[in-house]
Amino acid sequence: MMTTDRYTSPLSERYASKEMQYIFSQDKKFRTWRRLWIALAETEKELGLPITQEQIDELKAHADDINYDVAREREKVVRHDVMSHVYAYGEQCPKAKGIIHLGATSCYVGDNTDIILMREALALVQKKLVNVIERLARFADTWKGQPTLAFTHFQPAQPTSVGKRAALWLQEFLMDLEDLEYVKGSLKLLGSKGTTGTQASFLELFEGDQEKIDRLDPMIAEKMGFQECYPVSGQTYSRKVDARVLNVLSGIAASAHKMSNDIRLLQHLKEVEEPFEKTQIGSSAMAYKRNPMRSERIASLSRYVMIDALNPAITSAVQWFERTLDDSANKRLSIPEGFLAVDGILDLCMNVTSGLVVYPKVIEKHLMAELPFMATENIMMDAVKAGGDRQELHEKIRKLSMEAGRAVKEEGLENDLLQRIARDESFHLSFEALNNAMDPALYIGRAREQTEAFLQQVVKPVLESHRDMLGMQADINV
Repeated sequence: MMTTDRYTSPLSERYASKEMQYIFSQDKKFRTWRRLWIALAETEKELGLPITQEQIDELKAHADDINYDVAREREKVVRHDVMSHVYAYGEQCPKAKGIIHLGATSCYVGDNTDIILMREALALVQKKLVNVIERLARFADTWKGQPTLAFTHFQPAQPTSVGKRAALWLQEFLMDLEDLEYVKGSLKLLGSKGTTGTQASFLELFEGDQEKIDRLDPMIAEKMGFQECYPVSGQTYSRKVDARVLNVLSGIAASAHKMSNDIRLLQHLKEVEEPFEKTQIGSSAMAYKRNPMRSERIASLSRYVMIDALNPAITSAVQWFERTLDDSANKRLSIPEGFLAVDGILDLCMNVTSGLVVYPKVIEKHLMAELPFMATENIMMDAVKAGGDRQELHEKIRKLSMEAGRAVKEEGLENDLLQRIARDESFHLSFEALNNAMDPALYIGRAREQTEAFLQQVVKPVLESHRDMLGMQADINV
């Protein structure tokens, strides 16, 4: 039933997938806490502490049936979420009650869970990013030879191809994938370091046995699916880890924002459009409008993520000594919301890149209106071959181009530069010869070849190495 009498996050109500929402759900969090408590107890038993298999089995039997009502009532009394859940777990596991959380501090479950959830969330982001890359690769390949007007400063420049432009978007997403995979692969657990990171409590528990304490963290890490723990820490893992993760999300957001802005501009030009459903309404007042609402939403959410990345960076900078608690409330917001927003962004990117509509006739019309200006260097070379003086011809073309441009801008006329050049006998070129040289494909340089090589040599190996991630479908709520 929809909640209408209190604030609900648009990230969960409108934008993020159920999969990403579950990763940062309370249920996922507290189930992970219990998995960590089981891993700690098993490891301590294996290292010789007086913990029985019966106690371990009891903990495992109640790993998932969390008694939330007991935990909530207890937290009202003790004002401590970890100890409330230790108490609730102990209520269900009376035989194991005394060994739950043995030797650990709150960050054992809190921080290790944060790392586990971020790694799972990065895996989902990775999968969606790969699918965006695959869709863009198909689009770039389809349109690699379609000449289009290129822009610098949003002013007409030398032509490129529609596919080559998509390859520029694609390359940035590939950079993001590299960054993501590096950071995801570098994540380590905090392990069980104690109150200030010195493992003093475990020194007491294991009666000074350094060898057993050295084995503690690696054994916990292995049980939780990690290769290792951070070798040193205060009470928490370094908050720079959070900053690195959010920087990856920020990079994805920046790439998505750039692509969505280009699409919005192209839709204004009527050259390329994002998908538009038959029953979709573009404007409440103007029924004819086809607003690029999905690309606009990508840009909007992307700006949020880029700003959100400042939170963990500042939090990392202001942590005092071995720990302070001014990170906690901020982390509860900035980390999940960054992931939820990027999740929504990538779903939108998958949707948009799956259904981009290209209008070659409009593209050709815009290109042909500017191509005579861009062809002037080739025209000048042909005229020189016909016996003309390069410097004189350069000056004449400059003047004729200015005149033609003025007629277009001031009088709204068609570009008649070719006719003007044909009328000047010093060029020795007929209008027919000039017009025959106006094949747009002659002016896109190596756009097709560059795109083909990029797709074959760079993109294809990436997609082949991630083939098990392909085939996702984006579910857009609104």
